[in-house]
Amino acid sequence: MATTTSKPSKVGSNFYTTSVTTNTDGSLKATTSRTDAQGNNGIPVSTVNTTSTGQTTRTFESGATASEKTAFNNPRSPERRAYTQQVQSQNPYGVNPTAEQQKATNAAAGNPNAATDGSTDGSTVAAGPAESGKAAGGTKTGAGSFGDFVYPEGIRNSKQDVIKFTMLEYKPSGTGATQSAGKSDRGSTAGGNFKERTILGSVVLPIPNNISDTNSMDWGSNSMNALEAGLAAAAFTGITGGIGKGVETLGSGFQAGADDPATKRAIGAAFAGAAVGGNSAAILSRADGAVINPNLELLFNGPQLRPFNFTFKLAAREKKESEQIIKILNFFKRGSSAIKTESNLFLKAPHTFGIQYLHMGQGGKDHQFIGRIKECALQSITTNYTPEGQYATFNDGVMVSYQITMQFSELEPIFNSDYDNIEGIGF
Repeated sequence: MATTTSKPSKVGSNFYTTSVTTNTDGSLKATTSRTDAQGNNGIPVSTVNTTSTGQTTRTFESGATASEKTAFNNPRSPERRAYTQQVQSQNPYGVNPTAEQQKATNAAAGNPNAATDGSTDGSTVAAGPAESGKAAGGTKTGAGSFGDFVYPEGIRNSKQDVIKFTMLEYKPSGTGATQSAGKSDRGSTAGGNFKERTILGSVVLPIPNNISDTNSMDWGSNSMNALEAGLAAAAFTGITGGIGKGVETLGSGFQAGADDPATKRAIGAAFAGAAVGGNSAAILSRADGAVINPNLELLFNGPQLRPFNFTFKLAAREKKESEQIIKILNFFKRGSSAIKTESNLFLKAPHTFGIQYLHMGQGGKDHQFIGRIKECALQSITTNYTPEGQYATFNDGVMVSYQITMQFSELEPIFNSDYDNIEGIGF
């Protein structure tokens, strides 16, 4: 058994090292730790165990943050690229490894463009741009597949808080027992919990101005006068206690009404209205200056889905950044489009999005002081190609700036139980 350790690599504001241990049975263990700039005081984050035949399994240590789990599950993230380079830079079996030993080392390093990884939490990620044109999970996405993009470039190494859009393959809520019990088969993705979902790509942008959320319930006015209430009570009693009980309830209600002089007047007005084809309520109001008490009340009808609107202005300062902007526009436009089946007989739902506000001062954790957002559908995207008020391009034809306005809506409403075990504002 022997262990080698790489030099520290800086990714964002963090430094990482990877130690590779060779076992006597030909297997490998690669443990990545978050360290200081010198590679000391390491906190284990992720461990990859590789068999001698090249089968890999990734597990996360207790010191891993939620953002690190997401990053190391993505073969094309900067963290995974750093990990791959660190493993490849080492010679754990010495300078002359056998073919099987080299195979195990290559498997441990992983392929940055792999369509899936071997993590034990079941996460998958999209294939690289040069892959077959199908996203992880087999859903056809058109020409090429989705990637991971950041704008502006300098935000990678800053402490600026960001908003992250993670594209997910749409998963129906289901129609079985879980749905009838008021539960969804797709699971919750709030807080970046994507372990049961297929990840197709992501975009990281600065948090825009004027962010807000509106939590609303559907309440409406409803009235039920004494006659309607009596009939309803009789019907309910008849259903639950039998027809005899229902008739008894109805009779006692009418008897109580018959003893009230105002009720007699109301009944008389009703007959008078029927006789002349008029409004009995208007006749009673004209005769006595009274109306039947409608018992008006505000009643709860159900929850409402929350909408979210975001506007971003994207202006390139260099060619690489302009390329990122074009890919970001393509990312959102394609992701919001309906998907044709191979036979063209049916249309599948567009992809959906997990949206997170990340507080980079705490290592990219979910922002506790801005409301969380459940999984969303991108209902519309509006692109303004001349936000400066005039047509202007660079030499290669790319517009000087773009402005996109996106309207999202959550797939599921917010419930009281969603706030359980959540720090900060919640939703």
